[in-house]
Amino acid sequence: MDFRTALKQRVLVADGAMGTLLYGNYGINSAFEQLNLTHPDTILRVHNSYISAGADVIQTNTYAANRLKLTRYGLQDQVVAINQAAVKLAVKAQQQADHPVYLLGTIGGLAGDTDQTVQQADTAARQASLTEQLQALLATDDLDGILLETYYNLPELLAALKLVKAQTTLPVITNLTMLAPGVLQDGTTFADAVIQLAAAGADVVGTNCRLGPYYLAQSFENLAVPANVQLAVYPNSGLPGTDQDGQVVYDGDPSYFEDYAERFRQLGLNLIGGCCGTTPLHTAALVRGLASRTLVPHTAATQPVTAPTIKAAIGRHPFLQKVATQKTALVELDPPKDFETTKFFNGAQRLKAAGVDGITLSDNSLASVRIANTTIAAQLKLTYGITPIVHLTTRDHNLIGLQSTIMGLHSLGIDDILAVTGDPAKLGDFPGATSVGDVRSVELIKLIKQFNSGIGPTGKSLKQATDFRVAAAFNPNAYRTTVSTKSIERKLSYGCDYLITQPVFDLANVTALADALKTNDIHVPVFVGVLPLVSYRNAEFLHQEVHGIRLPETVLARMKQAEQDGNERAVGIQIAKELIDGICNVFNGVHLVTPFNRFKTIIELVDYVQQKNLTPVQ
Repeated sequence: MDFRTALKQRVLVADGAMGTLLYGNYGINSAFEQLNLTHPDTILRVHNSYISAGADVIQTNTYAANRLKLTRYGLQDQVVAINQAAVKLAVKAQQQADHPVYLLGTIGGLAGDTDQTVQQADTAARQASLTEQLQALLATDDLDGILLETYYNLPELLAALKLVKAQTTLPVITNLTMLAPGVLQDGTTFADAVIQLAAAGADVVGTNCRLGPYYLAQSFENLAVPANVQLAVYPNSGLPGTDQDGQVVYDGDPSYFEDYAERFRQLGLNLIGGCCGTTPLHTAALVRGLASRTLVPHTAATQPVTAPTIKAAIGRHPFLQKVATQKTALVELDPPKDFETTKFFNGAQRLKAAGVDGITLSDNSLASVRIANTTIAAQLKLTYGITPIVHLTTRDHNLIGLQSTIMGLHSLGIDDILAVTGDPAKLGDFPGATSVGDVRSVELIKLIKQFNSGIGPTGKSLKQATDFRVAAAFNPNAYRTTVSTKSIERKLSYGCDYLITQPVFDLANVTALADALKTNDIHVPVFVGVLPLVSYRNAEFLHQEVHGIRLPETVLARMKQAEQDGNERAVGIQIAKELIDGICNVFNGVHLVTPFNRFKTIIELVDYVQQKNLTPVQ
């Protein structure tokens, strides 16, 4: 009996995790797929143990055996060898079994992987990687089916399914991964995803990883899908923890799976297995727990699934409205390093009186510890009526912290953010501190903008949509007379609404940026950075020691002469005004960076920008 026929006749039990059984001996940073070549007896022993526990279906040890993921270990040229060795080992276990066993060739998803090689790969590279692995698996002619598992992204899984179906007639199982029961990360319901995958030709549609039996069972309750759709479930053993050595451990009792086996059958599941944390003991528990192998029709939906009501947000971004037609001044301030905040807030009030359109607040700039900019932003908005633009770095916050901060900002009515990577942690007060970097700045932009749909990071409704406008940083100083717009276009594709540039000291760079945007038909508000110089030493420091900033020799010479003449502040302000003149010839936005909290200087420049709305530029 072939696999496709078996699926239609009885409930099948699949194996559990491979990595869980290898982790203790080989560590989490090992390429488990390489063990197909270096430690074949270990892999064979795992297969045999699942078969002995009663598994009807096993899968090859090839979850991450693709070129993109193997590059991390320098194994990218062993894709064929690793995949075909995996099949050979699984076939050997299959042949030694005392009952019929079906073999699936496993291919894992790429979306959500944090490895740089994977993240930077374009669609063509991802398709090529999948094709190479698939062809290596199929070349063995020993598989009973293909398992596409741990796909967080439905479009990615649909594309993979299409590619697989074009190259083989073998049955294909498609397993999505959810962070919350019944919904994907983008808000698509599990039911809708199942219907789409079945319509695209998947023989079995299911879910694996991240969640345990409790939540995955909920995902199949009231699942309104066609009766002919075959379903699969591969739950984790539960939630992981860490032991005293920091090792990831799953300590759930395998007998728990025995309790859920029959429940899954009653919910209409055709294929029941395990994922992270599961072992042959869990497989044996599934086998014991099934009261029968007879298939049960899907549970009919008892109530219609209605889309959650999401309250629209009313955002106000006055500086973005203004910059479309008028000269607009933003001012960057560093939050205080100590608890004496009087001078800071007095300065902010003076800036408001001078007509500043918004205050951007750095996030521990130069990796130096300061009062949290979110706290300062709340005070500026709620106490002083000033529009804050909060810098949010990927350096200081992991994904959990980023999402929590974003939600907190919305709850305070703060909806303007500059998404940045942040200066390296080793530059700051605590060189031993680590930079988190769970996501890149462009991915942070995308994450923030997802909240605007009222959908949280797990795909669950937030009951209210946000109205964030997100800025991206850009450094025009790196290109001199020519500007590459590739990075700008990329940031815009992730949802960037406007640009804030590094301080410029050469108007040729400003002109080059304007020309590049025009040539490439890119229309986006731009706030060009201006940092008034306070001394020749300040100018020399910026030129020699600050990454991404270079001063023209003429500017350095003027500041050196000013040092001799004793009028450095006046010359620094004059240079800043000349830069503002040039910027305002091609852009409406100016981003003034406050030097050493010298409010008097920056207020004079804010007034200078605002005067241009009264007097046309000649």
